[in-house]
Formats: sequence, C-alpha cells, structure tokens
Amino acid sequence: MTDLRTLMAGHRFFEGLDDVRLDTIASCGEVVELRAGAQLAREGEPADRFYAIRSGHVAVGSHLPHRGSVTVATVGPGEVLGWSWLLAPHRWHFDAVTIEPVSALAFDAARLRTAIAADDGLNLELTRRVAGVMSRRLAAARLQLLDLYATSHPETRRDS
Repeated sequence: MTDLRTLMAGHRFFEGLDDVRLDTIASCGEVVELRAGAQLAREGEPADRFYAIRSGHVAVGSHLPHRGSVTVATVGPGEVLGWSWLLAPHRWHFDAVTIEPVSALAFDAARLRTAIAADDGLNLELTRRVAGVMSRRLAAARLQLLDLYATSHPETRRDS
C-alpha cells in the first residue's frame, strides 16, 4: 500500500490529502497497466471503478445512431476517469477506451464508497474534487459543441 500511496501523492487529483485519507483511499486501489484498445467503461454498465491516469490516454465517448462512436473527451496523465462511481445509480454515462498503453491507479468503487461513508470529511473532499472534474469536463464539452455547431452552421458564425 505504501507504493500505491506514494503514487497517489504524486497525482494531481490527490494533492493535499492527509496521510490517513491517502491510506484509506489506497486500501481500495491497485496499479494497473492496460494495453491500447482496453475497454474501461461501457455506457449504462455498472461504474465499479475509477481511474487516476498516470501515463497514456483514454478516449471518452458515446455511440450515436448513424454516426457510430464519437469521442467527446480525452483523459490523460494527471487526470481521473469516472465520476459515476460516486453518484447513484452508479452507472457509466460514457464509453472509455485506451488509445495507447495506459498506466493508472484503479480504485474499487464499492469499497471506496463504504470507506468514505465512515468519514464525512473524506466524503466531502472527494465529492468536491469529483465535482471539479465534472465542471471542467462540462466546460470542455460546451466548447467542443460550440465549435461543432459553428463549423456545421457557418451562417451563424460572426467574423469580427
């Protein structure tokens, strides 16, 4: 667990957490090495893990009728994949596939939810951090949608 905790302490998502809380989270995790093309999440399936990415990139997307798979975000080193593990009904909202080999810290969602239920401070802190991730991803998705709309509807663009 010490090695995992050391890796966590060096990851942006866990910055500033005290040793006791790092130990609590580390007790629910493991280091994983994934090949390119590994499926980490499927939309609608149980969100039983979350990942802190150390190296490599993961495509986050959705399958759209008549368009196939569409990537809406790419998650890379220093970022986390997954917030559905924290929010009922604990089902993935998107698909996630590695686009190159990935090294990550993977955390068992059920065990972590049990651990944070016993520590209101940790629950609040992880909820705050996950909300920050969600906010940044929603802002990025908004920009992507605005760009997509502007390029597919050039009459609405304003050139100043």
